Amino acid sequence: MQPGASADIKQIAVFDYDGTCVDGQSGSLFTAYLFTHGMMRLPRALRLLWWGARYKLHLPYRQDEARELVFGALGEMSPERIAEVMRAFHDEVLAKKYRPAAIAEVARRRAEGCVTLLVSATFDVVAGAAAEVLGVDAVLATQMQKDASGRYTGRVDGIVVAGEQKFRAVAKWCDERYGAGAWRLAYAYGDHHTDEDLLSRAGEAFAVCPGQTLKSAAKKRGWQILDWDE
Repeated sequence: MQPGASADIKQIAVFDYDGTCVDGQSGSLFTAYLFTHGMMRLPRALRLLWWGARYKLHLPYRQDEARELVFGALGEMSPERIAEVMRAFHDEVLAKKYRPAAIAEVARRRAEGCVTLLVSATFDVVAGAAAEVLGVDAVLATQMQKDASGRYTGRVDGIVVAGEQKFRAVAKWCDERYGAGAWRLAYAYGDHHTDEDLLSRAGEAFAVCPGQTLKSAAKKRGWQILDWDE
C-alpha cells in the first residue's frame, strides 16, 4: 500500500496489455496469425495493416473498425470455435512475448494489497488468457456483440477499451464493487500515447518501454520510465 493511503480505501493498480505486459501488439499479431493460418484473405489483412499504420502515425482511425474487420474474417464460426482460435493464438504467439518484469510487478502490487486490473483494447478472450499468465485480479477488455441466438454479430458490444475509455472502464468497475470514493487509482502502467489519460489519473504513473510521444509526456510530467526489455 502506498504511504499515507487509508486502509479503508481500495488501492488499484492498472496494467495495459499490448506493448506493456507483452512485447508486441496483439491486434497486428492476430491479423498475421489468421492470415498465415488461412483464416483471412489478403485484402482484409491489408485493410487491417493500414488501420495499424494510421494508429501508429497518429492519423484518424475508428477503434471499432479493426475489431469488425477481424470478426468479418472469422465469418460464420461458432462462438466456441472463435474462442478456440483466440486461445490458440494466445498460447502459440503471445505466450512467448510476456515480459517477466510485468509478471513480477503484478505480483509485487498484489503482495502490497492492491487490486490488480488488466485494462486493454484487445478481445476479452485474449485478455482472459492473459490474466492467467499475469495473475491479475480482473480483466477489462473489449467485448464483441452477440445476437439472441448467442452468435457474434461482428460488432463491438459497448466500447473499445482504449484511450480515455480505459479509465472510464476502471471507474465503472471499481464504483460497482467498492462504491464511489472508496477506491483510488494508485498505480498505472502503459506504453502508448493513448494511455496518457489513464496514467495522468494515477497516484504513480509508469511509462513502460514508451514510444517517443509518451516518453516526452512522461519526462514533462515526472512519470517514471521503465525499460522492461532489459
